[in-house]
Amino acid sequence: MTTTPALSAIVLPDRHPPAEFLADVRDAERAGVRTVWTYDHLTWPLLRDNPWYGSVPLLAAAAVTTQTVRLGIQVATPNFRHPVPFAKELMTLDQLTGGRLEIGLGAGTEGPDAAVLGDPPRSRRERTDRFVEWIGLLDRLLRDPVTTVRGERFSAVDALQLPGCVQQPRVPFTVAAAGPRAFALVAEHGAAWVTYGPYGGQVEEPDWFQALADQSRRLTEALAAAGRSAGSVRRIAQFGVDQAWPFASGDRYAECVDHLGRLGFDEVSVHWPRPDGLGVPRSALPAVLATHGLS
Repeated sequence: MTTTPALSAIVLPDRHPPAEFLADVRDAERAGVRTVWTYDHLTWPLLRDNPWYGSVPLLAAAAVTTQTVRLGIQVATPNFRHPVPFAKELMTLDQLTGGRLEIGLGAGTEGPDAAVLGDPPRSRRERTDRFVEWIGLLDRLLRDPVTTVRGERFSAVDALQLPGCVQQPRVPFTVAAAGPRAFALVAEHGAAWVTYGPYGGQVEEPDWFQALADQSRRLTEALAAAGRSAGSVRRIAQFGVDQAWPFASGDRYAECVDHLGRLGFDEVSVHWPRPDGLGVPRSALPAVLATHGLS
């Protein structure tokens, strides 16, 4: 029997003033979603001229104005995050939430976040090499009270992490992956895996589902190679902010969620209704919630 995947919501950090962000987070909590995520960018091309706030301060504010919903970033990358200060921020957020923090991690793309610090462009292989080192150090920093590592790209010297995370051995990692090396990192570090489908933009509905099926199969293979069971990692499918076809009707959305459940996905991530109409249309929200047994 297929279990209906849980629902999580993405609230973008462009809500202005920030009180609007907090209001949406509380609305999602009242609706019963599992996790409220936000993006970890310095800007975002689709909303380049909009106000844009930092994810860590927004989640800190959300931590003290919610009680039950899990809160997270989807996803942070090495593009502008150094593991040492970032680990301290994550540990602090885990303390503020009382152990409700989720952290999504990915290799990053060659977008504005990669260029804003003046770094030269990197190939996908170079970004993956950097990500391997970055996530490994972040893992150690969040597990150990004191860390000293001298790496090729990132180092930590007597980095203190006290009192440490509420969640032990550390905050759970949700790793974004679509390629073989990234799937190996999910198997090594991940409590969850997130995907928005095939790399490189919009595709038609059948191709999107086929890509997710192929990716899920490759994840299962990577888990088996690492000695982990297929069910040891939570699988999250993310609908894009401008992906309109899942919300054409309540029945259409329910069919999409059922399809994802049959593919083995545990969670569906949607963009909470936005003033500009992107994400879940506000008129479709009741049907979306009802599909997951929420209201």
